Amino acid sequence: MSSPSAAPPAAPNNLKRIVAASLIGTTIEWYDFFLYGSAAALVFNKLFFPESDPLVGTLLSFLTYAVGFAARPIGALVFGHYGDRLGRKKLLVLSLLMMGGATFAIGLLPTHATVGSMAPVMLTVLRLVQGFALGGEWGGAVLLVSEHGDARRRGFWASWPQTGAPAGQLLATGVLALLTAVLSESSFGAWGWRIPFLLSGVLVIVGLWIRLSVDESPVFKEALKRAEERKADAPAERMPLVAVLKHHWRDVLVAMGARMAENISYYVITAFILVYATTSAGVSKQTALNAVLIASALHFAVIPAWGALSDRWGRRPVYLIGAVGVGLWMFPFFALIDTGGFGALLLAVTVGLVMHGAMYAPQAAFFSEMFATRMRYSGASIGAQFASVAAGAPAPLIATALLSSYGSSTPIALYVIAASLLTVVAILAAKETRHRDLTEVSPEMEDGTDTPVSADKAEGARAL
Repeated sequence: MSSPSAAPPAAPNNLKRIVAASLIGTTIEWYDFFLYGSAAALVFNKLFFPESDPLVGTLLSFLTYAVGFAARPIGALVFGHYGDRLGRKKLLVLSLLMMGGATFAIGLLPTHATVGSMAPVMLTVLRLVQGFALGGEWGGAVLLVSEHGDARRRGFWASWPQTGAPAGQLLATGVLALLTAVLSESSFGAWGWRIPFLLSGVLVIVGLWIRLSVDESPVFKEALKRAEERKADAPAERMPLVAVLKHHWRDVLVAMGARMAENISYYVITAFILVYATTSAGVSKQTALNAVLIASALHFAVIPAWGALSDRWGRRPVYLIGAVGVGLWMFPFFALIDTGGFGALLLAVTVGLVMHGAMYAPQAAFFSEMFATRMRYSGASIGAQFASVAAGAPAPLIATALLSSYGSSTPIALYVIAASLLTVVAILAAKETRHRDLTEVSPEMEDGTDTPVSADKAEGARAL
């Protein structure tokens, strides 16, 4: 169903350009974010926390990593609010500038050897800026694509910005792997680690040029136009956050639950593995980085395939495959790593990321379809980013602490399995959204006011 006034879907060529702009922007942002995670596992413990025991230093390093997640909900609230009021495009440009600027600045930071305790303080501040920017990036990028396309292939097209995560991981890990291969350990620790952070400045210029070329979402422009037309006769609009919590609180909880297994498993598989493989399995840093590098390339390839399957089978079935699959894989995952062989390590990471992709691919369309247009940026961002505080933020920290306390991978596997069970419950409680028209998501307050939508539109929305 569609409303007579609904904005038409973008032409194929225009949609591809929008997808490309979102993908390039999210790739750069995730490159910045994952670069920090990899550096936290490999060098930051020595550069910024040198007085600590090696494993304690790693814990402190991951703690600064987790701080970035704490800022993501704040970014979600601020970017979501203004993204629902001003549009998706303006906020996406701002998020890119903030993330890239913070990452470039990390590459210029003095270390503990130069300025003492001020070094980790400055590192933490820049990490907060990164997290704030990324909290607003994800929602805007996936909405820009979702709101330009049509329902028939929304899962496929909206999954492409999701590939920015493995693409960013691939780029960050690739640069680090290249540097560790050509530089000695002392050279990499002295100055080589700065190079990938400084490269972010070049990437941001490219991403900014592309992102400025795209049009604002037609669905948002249509909703804004309707809101302006009603302004004289209707009460003032509620703040998007207030409207979300009033009309979509259940959807926010579902989104948060859906993120648990997806977020926790991803950071265990891609960030914590660099600690576990090198300390417990005796694998070299280069070998671990190469395994993550190859697996990330395969992860990139399977995400659009899972997205297309969500258009055919539905968002919930595909998501459940990933949640159940990643839980079942955890014990084989660590058993394979413990062998110390590269092939086994590669298989462990690849299967884990393929299962993760089954959750991550439909997530963009799934979350977009839950919320009404004038509160969609806020709703999708809040649901996704608030969950990251409890899920992805502490995941490497908890996994490292469990390894330190028990000296075994079993508690870590059980930790991920518990997250998978939470996600399964959330998805089973969710409604299927595959055929929803984004202009008619809610039979309640589509514009965030106390004015209900028309009876015909309400009936149509209930039928979905």
